[in-house]
Amino acid sequence: MRMNFSLYSPEYTSYIVFAVLIAIIVALYLNIRKPSTIFFFGALALILLGVTTPSEFLKGFSNQSIGIVIILTVISSIVNKSFPVDRLFNTLFKGIKSSRAFLTRMTTLVAIFSSFFNNTPVVALMTPYVYKWCKDNGAHSSKMLIPLSYATILGGMITMIGTSTNLMVNGLIQSAGLPGLQFSDFLYLGLIVTIIGVLYLITFAQKILPKKNENFNDARNIAPEYWVETEVIGDSPLVGKTVKDSGLQEYSKEGAYLIELHRAGEVITPVTEQVILEAHDHLYFMGQREKIITIIDSGIGLILPKHKDDKRVVEAIIPAHSPLIDCKNTDIDLPKKYDAELLAVQRDGKKVQNNLKDVTFKSGDMVLLSIDETFLRNKYADHAFYIVSEVVPESDAPNRKHKRNFILEILTLGTIIGTALGLWSVFMGVLLIFALLLFFRYTSTADSITHLDADLLVLLVSALAISNAFTTTGAAKIITNVFVTFLYNFGTIGVLTGLFILTVILTSFVTNIAAVSIVFPIAYSAALHLQIDGTPFFVGIAFAASAAFLTPVSYQTNWMVYSLGQYTPKDYFFTGLPLTILYTAVCIAFISLRYQL
Repeated sequence: MRMNFSLYSPEYTSYIVFAVLIAIIVALYLNIRKPSTIFFFGALALILLGVTTPSEFLKGFSNQSIGIVIILTVISSIVNKSFPVDRLFNTLFKGIKSSRAFLTRMTTLVAIFSSFFNNTPVVALMTPYVYKWCKDNGAHSSKMLIPLSYATILGGMITMIGTSTNLMVNGLIQSAGLPGLQFSDFLYLGLIVTIIGVLYLITFAQKILPKKNENFNDARNIAPEYWVETEVIGDSPLVGKTVKDSGLQEYSKEGAYLIELHRAGEVITPVTEQVILEAHDHLYFMGQREKIITIIDSGIGLILPKHKDDKRVVEAIIPAHSPLIDCKNTDIDLPKKYDAELLAVQRDGKKVQNNLKDVTFKSGDMVLLSIDETFLRNKYADHAFYIVSEVVPESDAPNRKHKRNFILEILTLGTIIGTALGLWSVFMGVLLIFALLLFFRYTSTADSITHLDADLLVLLVSALAISNAFTTTGAAKIITNVFVTFLYNFGTIGVLTGLFILTVILTSFVTNIAAVSIVFPIAYSAALHLQIDGTPFFVGIAFAASAAFLTPVSYQTNWMVYSLGQYTPKDYFFTGLPLTILYTAVCIAFISLRYQL
């Protein structure tokens, strides 16, 4: 039941929504908490203050578009684990030696894949292939990884199911009692911006993207570096030898540098040639992951203290919705909850050198983990980490076993085609695909729960509730009156342009879900004010919310390649600005012509 204070006149409820919305934007920008937490507390504040009700909040759980997003995340996770997607990539890229040819094929393929699958696992799967190809062919990963991220973003706009943003916009439209968008509203414009964007990425962008290392033929320089702790075992041949006689300095030529020695509470740095090594000394190396693992495997008596021979070392990324974000390592107990031991952390291309017990995890962190098969079956690990690659001395990719069922693949393809042709709804289409996975025993109802992204569900439901409150309280109308009054001097196209630019700015610094949640009510009110069909405005903000090209924080896939590419924020800005301008101009021109504004 709503509070019934005299303060809560329509005018004051609008101001309350404004205050909550501003607080959400500031909290998102400052990264105070995870987006899901921030939005949840924003929705909770509106309920406690009587602006909305619990029943209105709960309506989000029955929204079909939100249901589609959640089911698709489950399907993507199952596909990632069960199907030979990585082998497919190996086949498609076999024999390519030219950087331009590899880049062209890579951006085209990931754009196509991202139009049907969640782009985060696409980037997670492709990153080791791009990285390894660069190492094997003497190319710069910094020339490839931003295009990888941007191509998945572009490809996600080809279909309604290509990104959660499109589905979120559709959910907001349906929540307002309007007919939802159709596949054709995304298909033609999505194909156009993807083709133009990919052409930009393989041509002009290559002149802007940085070369992070002058000697690009030296593959060692491309790899990210970690600060890794090792221990001298009791019967090691190193015991009693000086650092000079031990041969450890030779590894520096291969990209692994001995930086510190810890002995009974004493820290020795720099480690000079005359230092005599003792049993149980802890040696700290800085260098590329494979090179440090090579030292461990060399038989000289060094071990990783938290790693056993029967386990594997993998490199993983902390995704944007990971429950680990803002949590301290000592408070989590990774071995107990995730069946993993933390070996090293790298953040923003820099080594994290402090005690790993004191590390507070952040979105985009790259980590080295010691795992076994129990980690791969752990129901919590899916959401906490995305494995990028297995780390072995020879840089061999993991040889995963996959099931193959051509009948399932044909039926799934038929379901996708039927959905695209409008034979059934998108929700029914993804539900049928999920049913096929259950029928062919690729998952079970119990296992499917472990793939459920509760963080994303809370984020979407809370964002929907806040967006609805923004409309029902009249807060959106207040902004719209000012917005439209100023921009209508430039016609309806001027209003569309204003909405597009506002959404691009918001998505660059908060999140795409936040951007559409804030701008949709304004677009909806603008359409009512102008007495026109709101479809062109809704399509515009959907495409604008995916224009996440200006900052690394604007989209999860940008963070995923940030450390590996050794990028800085200005690399995204200078590469993304021309693409954003081009993307914006094409979208506004197409929408204006197609919907006859």
